[in-house]
Amino acid sequence: MGAADRLARAARWAGAAALPVLAAVHAAPVISTFGPLRNRAMPRLAGRGRADHIALTFDDGPDPLSTPHFLRLLDARGVRATFFLLGSMLHRAPGLARELSAEGHEIGIHGWHHRPLLLRGPGATYDDIARAHDAVADVTGRPPTLFRPPYGVMNTAAHLACRRLGLAPVLWTAWGEDWRGRATPESVHRTVTRDLSGGGTILLHDSDCTSAPGSWRTTLAALPRILDTCETQGWGIGPLRDHGIPGARTSVVQTRWAKTTRFSV
Repeated sequence: MGAADRLARAARWAGAAALPVLAAVHAAPVISTFGPLRNRAMPRLAGRGRADHIALTFDDGPDPLSTPHFLRLLDARGVRATFFLLGSMLHRAPGLARELSAEGHEIGIHGWHHRPLLLRGPGATYDDIARAHDAVADVTGRPPTLFRPPYGVMNTAAHLACRRLGLAPVLWTAWGEDWRGRATPESVHRTVTRDLSGGGTILLHDSDCTSAPGSWRTTLAALPRILDTCETQGWGIGPLRDHGIPGARTSVVQTRWAKTTRFSV
């Protein structure tokens, strides 16, 4: 075996040996999926904000079948929320996304497709997040500053993409498990409030596109009681922008983007 062959073989061996290390680095942020650890050790990622405030967030819309019902209920209660939109759903209902924004709700992104980021490489991860980011910016006229990954699972590439796009990743401190087929309004309320304390962030779903069929009706029925509980505890409730969590270079990114981008809605 010549010197060139030995070098090529060594390079192949080194590349193969590095694969487990690269995979581990790619997947390392998955530890943040464990809620109790995230809530204690990663308060910003968990969405921990002001002690007198609760952030109300919804995933998976905008859905023409269900989202308008949530908008009417929230408007009647004088509450605004943060909606993490899927790019694929936004593409089908851009007018509804514009309505969300026009009514004062905060828009974040949930990626383009609802697929686990751990199954994607760095390039595919960036492309998915950037595509959703640009779609929201084009439709609403302002770039989003918040990102929530599908299933709440981050990877290293997602953190890097968020930094590049000026996005702050935010998960949650309490959820309703409202996507389950066996969920009831009572179980959703009980599950949310069991883990809820001042400064927490609630995760619910305004669409059943990735959940049990019709599950949004259960969420909608549970929502008034959840709002009542927050009011009884003396907590204000609103979007993440009012929650005391700094955005990801929000003012700089929005100002620069607005000066350099023309919208095509």
